[in-house]
Amino acid sequence: MFDLLEKKPVILLLLAAVVIMIGTTVTMIAPFKWINDPSQKIVGVKPYTPLQLEGRDLYIREGCNNCHTQTIRPLVADVARYAPGSTDGYSKVGEFVYDQPHLWGSRRTGPDLARIGGKYPDAWHYKHMEDPRSMVPKSNMPGYGFMKQPLDISLTERKMKALGFPYTPEELDAVRGKTEMDAMVAYLQKLGNDIPWRKAAADAPLVGNLTNPFAENVAAAAETGKVLFQQNCVQCHGVDLKGGIGPDLKTSALSEGDLFSKIFQGKGGMPAFGDTLGKEKVWKLVSYISSRKGLK
Repeated sequence: MFDLLEKKPVILLLLAAVVIMIGTTVTMIAPFKWINDPSQKIVGVKPYTPLQLEGRDLYIREGCNNCHTQTIRPLVADVARYAPGSTDGYSKVGEFVYDQPHLWGSRRTGPDLARIGGKYPDAWHYKHMEDPRSMVPKSNMPGYGFMKQPLDISLTERKMKALGFPYTPEELDAVRGKTEMDAMVAYLQKLGNDIPWRKAAADAPLVGNLTNPFAENVAAAAETGKVLFQQNCVQCHGVDLKGGIGPDLKTSALSEGDLFSKIFQGKGGMPAFGDTLGKEKVWKLVSYISSRKGLK
């Protein structure tokens, strides 16, 4: 039989094409259909609001998915890096039921954004979008200050209807007068925020002694802490610790234990630094902040 097929190349090509199409359907077309199946939806995952949907379209327009992925693989390294403090922070099918098309991406020239929502306050995103290096000094991301221009909402309602997303007149009115930057930030804050992985990680109590282990040698620990502060905290709290995007640390009434917990786990719009810095470095950071409290 195979000898016969080899002598009839047209039939062989047709059969090969059929096999490839079957494989493509099973591995690509069918899964894409399953992803948008409402029965796969995770409880808590909501459709996009008009402003978030416009931000998503701007994300596509600017080609953000060429540099940023939106999917965390179920690998220890992926979860630890992009969903720190969680054991199940990897991406799940039910998160993408409202994404048409999906924006998983395939390259990480920039970091994954699947869990970026809620990691930073809005003010951080506005400043980062306008001047990325003001927040991440080594970033090679271009600035998007031009997105402060008014948002075109002429097709917003038609988009919501086409996708079957619920909306109210009040939500449509709320989009009026917004800028493209407002829409982009609203979209970024949506990503991963419907999944309660971060809340569970932040609410988990820290076990062990929350007493500064460098209490006997605060000056030496503070020297290292100063470098860590300049590398990780100065963008939000300022060189002088008087705040900006983040609160004033010089007049903070937090105890060293509470400050350690907040930095380690990340609370109130601040990312967690425990998994990236470790306990020893976080305590050195706390030592530096404590040494500067009350100083002019």
